[in-house]
Amino acid sequence: MSDSTGALYLPGDPGFAEAVHGRIFNGRRPSDRSPAAVLYAATQDDVVAGVRLAAQRGWQVAVRSGGHSWAAWSVRSGSLLIDLGGLREMSYDPATGIATAAPAITGGDELNPYLSRFGRFFGGGHCPSVGLGGFLLQGGQGWNARGWGWAAEQVAALDIVTADGELVRADAENNTDLYWAARGSGPGFCGVVTRFHLRTRPLPGHLAHTVHIYPLARFDEVMTWLHGMHHTVPDSVEIVALTRTVPEYAEPVLLVTGLAFTDNPEQAAAALAPLHANPFASRALSRKESAPTTFAEQMQDQRLANPRGHRYFVDNCWLSGSAGDVVPAMRAAFTTLPTRDSFTIWFSMAPLRPLPDDMAFSLQSEIYCAAYVVSDDAARDAELRGWLGGAMAAMRPVTVGQYLGDSDFTVRRLPFLGDAQWGRLRRVTAERDPLGRFAGYLSSGPVTNSNE
Repeated sequence: MSDSTGALYLPGDPGFAEAVHGRIFNGRRPSDRSPAAVLYAATQDDVVAGVRLAAQRGWQVAVRSGGHSWAAWSVRSGSLLIDLGGLREMSYDPATGIATAAPAITGGDELNPYLSRFGRFFGGGHCPSVGLGGFLLQGGQGWNARGWGWAAEQVAALDIVTADGELVRADAENNTDLYWAARGSGPGFCGVVTRFHLRTRPLPGHLAHTVHIYPLARFDEVMTWLHGMHHTVPDSVEIVALTRTVPEYAEPVLLVTGLAFTDNPEQAAAALAPLHANPFASRALSRKESAPTTFAEQMQDQRLANPRGHRYFVDNCWLSGSAGDVVPAMRAAFTTLPTRDSFTIWFSMAPLRPLPDDMAFSLQSEIYCAAYVVSDDAARDAELRGWLGGAMAAMRPVTVGQYLGDSDFTVRRLPFLGDAQWGRLRRVTAERDPLGRFAGYLSSGPVTNSNE
């Protein structure tokens, strides 16, 4: 592999350690596994050559796009880690509204600023530094997923290097098995995506947000109210409740937020009005209602909440049940945060829309909950992992599954696809990658898509 294209690093080479860990977002780096080699790919041809090299040497292949996986899925012992950070392509076709982007391109920091020049938008990850590759392969819970659907639904086509080292196009007419599997199987996908072809939407004309801040003592009453009404809010509004520490207050607080994606202020005010009717609003510590905002402001808030290089422990669950069951089960995750930088989110997907049959992603419920434990103290790792495990265990009776994007199968495995889709994925993988060239899911045991 020549220096003019990709760069191959072997153990002992200068730069090998940096190649393994340098682009991992989580400061808690894996120390118990190391790849056989790392390939920095600069072109699609490098990826083809890398997969063929792995076959010659008997290595499995693992892939890194943006480096945001909390569990560092890409670092696999005995594998060739193909790092796609050098693929930097972006383009937009005004005639079709289709954008193309390489997997390591970030949705917030790169793709959407580029698309805004054309008055277009793509619902990438909330944290602006999340790469498109892992995000889309896992389904893509992006901006206003409640109203616009999963980002993977907007993937029109993909360019993929197969286990045989061939570059193919997958879409609704060609290589439909790969097109189906790529949208939802996450790191279990049996190929390397080198380019996404994405359907874009018009850039919203007006953004406005509502933020009510409550003391944690109000958690039960406020969340019980939200649980009972969030499905009535127009689907132009993204609804998130979260507990975090904000600069205005010394202790963690509960924020109930709505972000409206509309054409004008009048539409935004009408869409957000149901959230303003909270019967406990008069007891809020502060209220901001239908205030104009921008994507730049929203992205900056996400950057501050998700600082790079800190030590993260993250877990998640899809929740289902009555408020009387769900709210008490969530209480510990929201009201006992173990560090000042930690936060827990409640994300509305109600009312649920049917998912398309032509993508693997297939498990969701009306409420998504995820806890993010953030620390700089390695000495607290065991304690913090224990807190997270306890918070998730409390929600187990109302948990129906998990989302791959915030999961770590080395700690906990829950269903992440429908049963039929899991069976189909296993068949596609067996046909497309019979020798197990791709490393698949990083797990402490067999991945069975069941409760364990």
